[in-house]
Formats: sequence, structure tokens, C-alpha cells
Amino acid sequence: MRRILMISAALGALATGAQAQDAEVSEVVVTGRAQQLYRTQEVQAGRLPTPPLESSQAVQVINAELIADQGARDAQDLYRSISGVSFFSYAGVTARGFRQEEIFFDGLRGDPYAGFSVPQLFNVERVEFLKGPAGMLYGPGAPGGLFNYLTKKPDEQFSARVAGVVGTEARYGASAEVTGALPVQGVSGRLGAFYEEQNTPRVNARSEILILDGGLKIELPVGELNLQATHYDQNLPGNRLRGVPADDLGHFLTDRRWNPNEPGDFLRLEADVLQASWAAQVSDSLTLNAAVRYTEGLETQKYHEPFGLADTDGDGVLDTSRRQYRDQIRDQANWSAAANLIWAFDLAGVESRVLAGVDWFTNELVFQNRRADANSPQAPTPLSLFNPVYGVTPISGYDLGTYSLSLTDSERSGGYVLYEATMGPLIGTLGARYDTFEDVSDGVAFEDDALTWRAGLVYRVRPDVSIYGQWAQSFEPQGAGSQTPLAGGPFAPTEGEMFEAGLKSELMGGRLQGSAAVYHITRTNILQADPRGDVGGDGTNDLLAFGEITSKGAEFDLAADLTADWVLTASYAYNDTRITADNGRTAITNSVGDRFANAPEHTVGFWTRYQFPDLGLAVALGGDYVDVRRSMSDQKVRPYLVFDASIIYTRGPWRALVRIDNLTDEVYAASGFIARTGHFPGEPRSVFLELSRRW
Repeated sequence: MRRILMISAALGALATGAQAQDAEVSEVVVTGRAQQLYRTQEVQAGRLPTPPLESSQAVQVINAELIADQGARDAQDLYRSISGVSFFSYAGVTARGFRQEEIFFDGLRGDPYAGFSVPQLFNVERVEFLKGPAGMLYGPGAPGGLFNYLTKKPDEQFSARVAGVVGTEARYGASAEVTGALPVQGVSGRLGAFYEEQNTPRVNARSEILILDGGLKIELPVGELNLQATHYDQNLPGNRLRGVPADDLGHFLTDRRWNPNEPGDFLRLEADVLQASWAAQVSDSLTLNAAVRYTEGLETQKYHEPFGLADTDGDGVLDTSRRQYRDQIRDQANWSAAANLIWAFDLAGVESRVLAGVDWFTNELVFQNRRADANSPQAPTPLSLFNPVYGVTPISGYDLGTYSLSLTDSERSGGYVLYEATMGPLIGTLGARYDTFEDVSDGVAFEDDALTWRAGLVYRVRPDVSIYGQWAQSFEPQGAGSQTPLAGGPFAPTEGEMFEAGLKSELMGGRLQGSAAVYHITRTNILQADPRGDVGGDGTNDLLAFGEITSKGAEFDLAADLTADWVLTASYAYNDTRITADNGRTAITNSVGDRFANAPEHTVGFWTRYQFPDLGLAVALGGDYVDVRRSMSDQKVRPYLVFDASIIYTRGPWRALVRIDNLTDEVYAASGFIARTGHFPGEPRSVFLELSRRW
């Protein structure tokens, strides 16, 4: 409550200052095309700013308008708007059939939420998802795609916004942000504060989130310098949340609000980020930019882990979950830096652009862990699925022992060159990247290098239609802890390769924007257990870097003005990911038979908005369908269809948003995990009202 009062005071001071500016905001109702409302005409994720119709890469953008209309608070609110992406766990997703967890901010590594916390959107301007392997541009990464979060920057034009929110589950909060020129020539600033607290649907679980964000933009004799500082504080009582037990047909065995955590359990993340970026248009043909990012974070978790189900009364019904208690601390700090050059020139009548750049990343992680096993004499009390009683055994009585300590240092560096040539309606690109990486885990070191390539071709059939194709590669170093020679290491990285072709359009003067793509991705050199066990007799079971996974699919995206006041966005994705080569004896991580966990074959999403300009009113409806999947324990994860809605009322500088999630209160599993921890339940119906004012 103290924090909410502090922010409320800040809101009042901000409002007073804004009125002093005598800034008048007239009533604005958006009546433009879909490309103006939900589309961005230039994407940054490819490091070479390019209009979508001129790019051979598939990049989907969630911009500020769509985030605002959906009332999105965190990353999980966005997945339904991106074709080929569905929820896996925490901040992880399934992208084109593969599990993907890494997130970039402004093109740099350094995720402050790394671990088990979900990224928040308060200081995010837009999100870009670069589909397919991005190794040539970003180095190590999963082949399904890459998230790039673009943060809010200061602006010399004054603007301010204050907002308050109330909702179901005892939800309340406030936020404020202001930007504008400062009393120093060429300097602009931005300040933002966000606080929100609520019960979350699971028993004992709550969420308390604070974000403080500030920045300076300084006009230099050459270029522009942006300085940013952000503090994140997520206090999540009753977490880290696992799933709810389910049967083999995917039905929950108990209420979706069931939680194995005691009231005193928690997940707490505190992180600080400092970032500096410089960009300069040196001449009409030369652009330079460079950035550095420092992130440090401490994630503390004390929670009860489900550890197997039991039938305690012999009636054939599983009624109790055994539990393990875990006490974990993850303390990490990392540096990230990058520099790019973009040179545009004419080469024998061919319009040319060259992108050249370097990047570097280093991370130090200290992991401390202790636990009370379910089988120990001082074990946590088993918890009933139907009549849970908490607090039976105090945690002080658990047999925890001492902390084990693990130290991991990782370093990544790379350099890349990309050439783009435009010859009439043809646009061709060819790029290469060289990477070196080194990992040290508890004294075991491994280093290697990799060379990745990308090539693409775009043909502008006409100004509003283009067809494209691309070939791209990616790689991922094996886990540092698996590189020990005792296990047969060191091992070469996992590699990915993709072929993709598609069509992009902006028909009817941009009123109808669409894209379609087909792709084929192979992922090879996957680390798995050696079926021979301990080959050398050294006491450590051996591993093999072997196997192949093939992902094939098609994606369709549409944004259309159905009328001057009616906008529709829709997406559909088909994916078939299968294991096409293995060692015949052991399972590949996240695999279920010859398929992959949480990889739906079909997904459909839509968002439509209709406005009544004379009333200052807009109504919106969204839907999300995810096909049947299998959990990592080969349990069925049932398909689901959920609907969300927003009602938006604008009058002058005031805006009221009513957001309803899971409109029909559907009971469903968002994804599967393993049998003893169950499926992740989708959230029940919830409603909130956000009232905001702009200056």
C-alpha cells in the first residue's frame, strides 16, 4: 500500500506539471487503416531497417496500439497474436515446433527476467518476433525464432499519461509516465513508474510488481545518445507455480486453482538494467549505431514441488500429492555490447546496402540450491488434491541440509556482414557471421566457434505484392555442464537450417495487408544419452551428439479494414515437427515419441475492433485456438478456444478500458509439463477497468 500511495502522489505532481504546460489534447478517434492502427511500416529485428514488403525475413510486430487495446500486461498476453507461437512454460514458448526462451531487448542480450519470471510490458514500445533461425544476425539461439523487445525512449515532444486500474482478484494499481524536452539544449527525458498488485487464480498465490524506468536523450554534434535505467521488482507469493495434476486424457484431477505451495512460499526477482545506445546518420549513405547493456538480477525461490501422486484411501482415485521443498537462489550479472554500420551506395547501377557489425555478451551465474526431499524423515507433508490443508509441518522442521553451489561463466562474441542488392523488382541479400563462445561450469571449460549464413531473395511483383524466399542457419552450444570428457565431451553445437518461401501484400491502398509462408527447418546434432551407459567405466554415463528434428509448416497473417471503422487481424499456423533421426534407444529432450511436447499442429488467433466515432466508443473481441498437444510425459493436452474482449471509451484526454479475459470462463490447460507436476492451467475469467488521462 505504501508504494501505491507514493505513486499516487507522483501522479498528482505529474498532473500539476502537465497542466502548467497548458498542453491541450483534443479528442482523437482512430479512423485510419489497419496499417496505421496495428502495423509498423519498418522493422528493426533484422538489424537492417527495412519495409516488410522488401524483406526476405518473416517478422511479426506487436505495436503499442495493439498492446494498449488488448490491455496486455506481460508477454503471455501477446502470444496469441503471433502465428506459430504458443505458450510452453513461464516465459518460454513453442515457436514453429521448437521450445524457445531467449529474449533480446533493443537488439541486445541481457534479459532481466531470465529464469522463471515473465516479462512485463510497461516500458516496452513494441515487440518484434523474427521467425526462423537468426544465427547469422544474433548468434546462438533456437531455430524457431527470436523475440526482440523495443523499449520506450525519451521524446522532445511533451506528453504524459497517468492511469489507475481496479479489477477482480483484488486487483489494483497505478502507473505514470512523462517525456519531453528538459531545460538543457538538446536534452530530453523520460520517467515512468508502474505498480500493480493482485491475487492470482491459484490458492495462496499473489503478484506484486514494481517497475521504475527513466531515460535521457542527448543530441550530440554527431548523432543521438540514449541513456536508460530500469529497476524491476517482482514479488510473487505462493510461487513458483507448477501445474495442476491431470489424467492421461488431459482432464484436471482437481480444481484448477489448486496449488502445492504453502502461503509462505514465494518467488522474488529484483533486477537493475543500465543501457546506453548511440545512433548517427553520418551522411546520406552512412549510418552508425552502438549500444551497451548491463543487467544484474537476483531471483530467490522457496517453493513446494509436486513429487508424485498417491491413492491414500485405496479407492482407486489419486487424491494426494507428495511434495519436495526447494530453496533456490540465482544471482547473475551480464554485459552486452554491439556496434553496426549501414552503408548505402550504388555499385555499377545496382542499389546496394551493406550491414557490418560486431556483438559481445558475457554472463556470470551463481546458483545456490538446497531441498527437503519427499522421502526424507523430515519431508514436507503430502497435500490433498481435494481438501488441501496448509501449514501442517513448519518449514523450520524440514531436513534441508546445506546449499550446493554452482558457478557458470559464459562468453559469446561475433562479427557479421550482410550485403543487400536491389535490381529493379529484385532484392537479394547474402550474409555471413563468425562466432566464438566459451563456457565454464564448475571448473569444466569448453570453447568453440561457428560460421552461419543467410541468403534471401525478394521479387516485387508489383508495388503492393512481393514474393520472397530465404535460407538461414542457426546454432546452439551444448550445455556447459554436459561438456565434461567423462561424459564423452566436448560436443559440437546443435545446428539448425531453414528454407522458407512466402508472399506479402498491401492491397487496396494498404487496407488489406497479408502474408503467407511455408517453411522447412531441420535441427541436428542434438545431445542425448548414450544407450551404452558408462562407456569408459569412469562413473559417468556418456552422451551422444546425434539426431535430427524436422519442422515443416505454413503460416498466414492478415490485417484488414473491413470498413472505415472496423479492423480485423487474424492468423493461422500449421506445424508438423517430428524426430527424423535418433539413436534408437533414448529420448530427445522435450520429445514425446517422434513428436515434440506442447507443439500444436494447428493454431488460430484473431482480434477485431469496431468503433463508433460519434460516441467515442470502440469494442473489440479476440479469440485464440490451440490444437491438441502432448505433455512431456505423453499425457494429452486438450485443445482449447478462449475469447477476450475490450470496451474502450475515449472522451478528450480521458480513456477508459474495460478488459475481460476468458470471456466464457473456459477451463483449459495452456500447456503440458510432466505427470507429477501436471498441466499449466489457463486463467479463469477476469475483468479489470483502467482509467487513464493524457497530456
